[in-house]
Amino acid sequence: MNWILLIIAGFFEVGFASCLGKMKETTGTASLLWCLGFFVCLSVSMSLLYKATLTLPIGTAYAVWTGVGAVGSALVGIFIFKEPATFWRLFFLFTLIGSIAGLKFVSTH
Repeated sequence: MNWILLIIAGFFEVGFASCLGKMKETTGTASLLWCLGFFVCLSVSMSLLYKATLTLPIGTAYAVWTGVGAVGSALVGIFIFKEPATFWRLFFLFTLIGSIAGLKFVSTH
């Protein structure tokens, strides 16, 4: 169950990173709403990360959380913000996914 919470926490990390990207594209009320979304996603993400680390090793949990956030944010950047999807960028995203999966499989919990 805590692995699921950790993955969801990573998705909320993607949410707060995406809100940052949208905040810089907007002004006025829209920017404030994206800022609110940032803080909501940040709070939920940190709360779920904390809950997951009550039973999972902190080093593994933090690495998985940041990895899910990094991969998710890069994919959002490619698909939503139209960032380049070069061979090397995708190559290293796949190696990151493999590393995250490896950490999960070698974890003792």
